[in-house]
Amino acid sequence: MPRADLELLAPARDADIGIEAVNHGADAVYIGGPAFGAREKAGNELADIERLVRHAHRYGARIFVTHNTILRDDELPAARQLAWDLWNIGVDALIVQDMGLLMLDLPPIQLHASTQTDIRTPEKARFLQDVGFSQMVLARELTLPQIRAIEAEVQGAVLEFFVHGALCVAYSGQCYISHAHTGRSANRGSCSQECRLPYIVTDAQGRIVAHDKHVLSLKDNDQSANLHALVDAGIRCFKIEGRYKDMATVKNVTAHYRQLCDRVLEERAGLKAASSGRCRYTFTPDPERAYNRGGTDYFVNGRQDDIGAFDTPKHAGIAIGHVVKLAPQHVDIELARPDLRLNNGDALTWVDLQGELQGVPVNVARHVAGRLWRVEPNIAPGQTTAVLKGLRRDAAISRNRDMAWERLLEKKSAERLIAVDGRFAATAAGFAFTLTDADGHVGRATAAHAHEPPKDAARAEATLRENLARLGGTLFEAQTLQFDWRAAGGPCFVPASVANALRRDAVGALESARGAAFRRLPRAEPVEPPVAYPEDTLSYLANVYNAQAAAFYARHGVKVIDAAYESHQELGEVSLMITRHCVRFSLSLCPKQAKGVQGVQGTVKAEPLTIVHGGERLTLRFDCKPCEMHVVGAMRPNVLQQARREQKASLATPQPIRFYKSRPAAPGG
Repeated sequence: MPRADLELLAPARDADIGIEAVNHGADAVYIGGPAFGAREKAGNELADIERLVRHAHRYGARIFVTHNTILRDDELPAARQLAWDLWNIGVDALIVQDMGLLMLDLPPIQLHASTQTDIRTPEKARFLQDVGFSQMVLARELTLPQIRAIEAEVQGAVLEFFVHGALCVAYSGQCYISHAHTGRSANRGSCSQECRLPYIVTDAQGRIVAHDKHVLSLKDNDQSANLHALVDAGIRCFKIEGRYKDMATVKNVTAHYRQLCDRVLEERAGLKAASSGRCRYTFTPDPERAYNRGGTDYFVNGRQDDIGAFDTPKHAGIAIGHVVKLAPQHVDIELARPDLRLNNGDALTWVDLQGELQGVPVNVARHVAGRLWRVEPNIAPGQTTAVLKGLRRDAAISRNRDMAWERLLEKKSAERLIAVDGRFAATAAGFAFTLTDADGHVGRATAAHAHEPPKDAARAEATLRENLARLGGTLFEAQTLQFDWRAAGGPCFVPASVANALRRDAVGALESARGAAFRRLPRAEPVEPPVAYPEDTLSYLANVYNAQAAAFYARHGVKVIDAAYESHQELGEVSLMITRHCVRFSLSLCPKQAKGVQGVQGTVKAEPLTIVHGGERLTLRFDCKPCEMHVVGAMRPNVLQQARREQKASLATPQPIRFYKSRPAAPGG
């Protein structure tokens, strides 16, 4: 993709959602294939992906398939075959984590570096560019100066950045808590989201400093205000998170960022959209209505005080009013604005006296008067509103499901059209109609017909104009329409049947021309001789899970290569997560926060903290030089035992790759 192109990349759980993402303005869509995607419950059959590809390519939009789990040796042949199958159905790029794939006979398809490759430094980004990646998504934790430093080093690959959606608290690809506790590997597409659990936090003296707080749970990413700054830093692809998100959310968030991108393009003459067409919507996009945990721009503008969703990892919704009366079978709610309405099927939320988010669906909502509404909650027969924990008079009420909004987005909610200029001309044999789109593609149709003078020239031309501009049901809309009657010596009468046939044939010819001109992006050639990897030693944090991946790193100068955590070595306690989020900082226990504060400076130290959920205990260690936190723990014995039983029982599962005795990663080491 030329660096002048600005790409909006939207997620799709399935092909139907992907089609609507394109219709709502996505320049590209990423979607899971039948296997090997880092969202195991978001896979799709090849026939469905091919249907999405055909729709996207009509607009010049691209389809990227996630091929981004780490792979066992026995999975590599199937992964290679799937890559070829995806190429053969027209997919534009594979999103990859496992470097073993680069050692295989892959098709000439573009490779994009997954977020799981953990790109935080210019050296890592330059290496990935030089080994053949055409596009790479940078770590979400980066600041604008850090992004600019990468852009200065990477001139041959497109830089991509997440602008919206859920945030993984760990550096992507650097979290093993799920696998250690449940056997479900985030690097294999099956994260159990241990980070969203409530924890008790204790200090080095055993004192409780936070009770049942979701201290590893973050708010959701929202870079709406930073798009210009990200463009200035070198980002050319804005990526929306959410391959598990529903249709309404993808429509809404994609439309929101399409509008923001269009404003950026209007203000920057040197940039253009990466695909064709302009969108119109039947709704006003509003990401606040989508599932979210509150918004943060994370580290883009430096470390922020409030990035955590510590009270609840759930979607509280939008504040709409407060309780004025609580009766046995109903609740009276005064809405904050007169234009608000409640609907049967809405879902309401509130915070109880313990600070926990509670909620209930609305069975029946009735307007009483003014801003007052009476709600019959969906509770079991014979129960009263007393079962609604923490609901009380004056409690603030929010709504996290608005049925009117959902019904609106269930319908057709966008139209994406490509502007065309039309030219109708008389010819020696009859008439010709030419359509030219904004990208310069041309569709031309001709018809043999006698030149007949019209009874009413003005009316005949108006009727002809109306017939030719009738492009409904196509990709196109008429922008201008010109007439050239010179070959006939003046205006002619053109029967509607002739005009309509010319219009249909010109549209078909233009679509064919666009299809013929579409080219899949070329695969980048790796630099020869092979460039050196920035380090010569790799621990389990490099996620090397097969012999081909090990051979890849050895080819690039790495001398010591450890096996992936998922290989079930006896590692003991290691860093199960590495993150820029700092629990000490969030709880105002950071030594840097105490600096210069009289009576406090020197009394606060970066000692380890402990977090506990159920019977599981993890240690938080703080590496203050890079300002990172390590969550340290060990693999549960039952997980290790079960994995070894499965390995022993299955001849298809390879033995762990061991190139040297494992060494745990320590903070700062």
